[in-house]
Amino acid sequence: MTAVPFTRPTVISAVAFLTKMYQAPFNHMVLRLGLENEITSDTAISVAKKAGLLGRIVVQRPADPVETLEGTLALAEAVIREAVQLMHPEPVNDLETDLARGLARDGYVVAFDERERPALRAALPEELGLSVVDNEVHELLKQFGFTEPLGHLSQGIEAHARGDWAAANAQFRTFLEGLFDAIAFHEGADRSAQPTSENRRAWLANIGYLSETRNEWTQDGKNYINGLFKMLHTDGSHPGLSDEDHSTFRLQIVLVTARTFLRRLRYNQ
Repeated sequence: MTAVPFTRPTVISAVAFLTKMYQAPFNHMVLRLGLENEITSDTAISVAKKAGLLGRIVVQRPADPVETLEGTLALAEAVIREAVQLMHPEPVNDLETDLARGLARDGYVVAFDERERPALRAALPEELGLSVVDNEVHELLKQFGFTEPLGHLSQGIEAHARGDWAAANAQFRTFLEGLFDAIAFHEGADRSAQPTSENRRAWLANIGYLSETRNEWTQDGKNYINGLFKMLHTDGSHPGLSDEDHSTFRLQIVLVTARTFLRRLRYNQ
């Protein structure tokens, strides 16, 4: 199995973008991917139908190894790199915009040289592994039965994918707040004794779940958790407007933060 550094929505966006190809280039791509025995080269079959078949294959077998000029890649990554080669410095349609957003969400950007040739680049250090973080957070939320925070995270990612930055930011903030609430209740907090989210986070610090020595929580409010929530409250559904870069940054930092504290909960069991 070969590692897949991209999430399913990004892979699906890449396949959708490939529907804009002509028959001959699409057939050549199928050969490069080693799928000629599964996807016909018959030009009587539309590219859209061929792309639909490609999409089902990639979703079902994303980690299949593919030999490429860049080395051995997972099938999903090979498909995304094929799509990236068709991209422009400025998106020419909604499908290209969706793909660019998906790549950004996974921690990647498309860079262009002086001849406007595209190349996929990591927007953040590869070891951060944002798609892996996203998958792990979703699995841990399901493991602990934190369905309400999971719903807010999923809604936030969906809003980000369609470019509704304000709605995405609001959901990311609500997700993180709900996550700490859920962790507090899981650890034994009482709703009547800790009626607010702020009370519950303070309670988590009192029982040692949030560390004061690492400045995760302090009595004077000058700590990582409070600072993060202040940042998350500066935009969203109100007040003001948000932009794509800031919303993507919020998603990334929220995911990394959530994984840290969900892992701690798992290890404390």
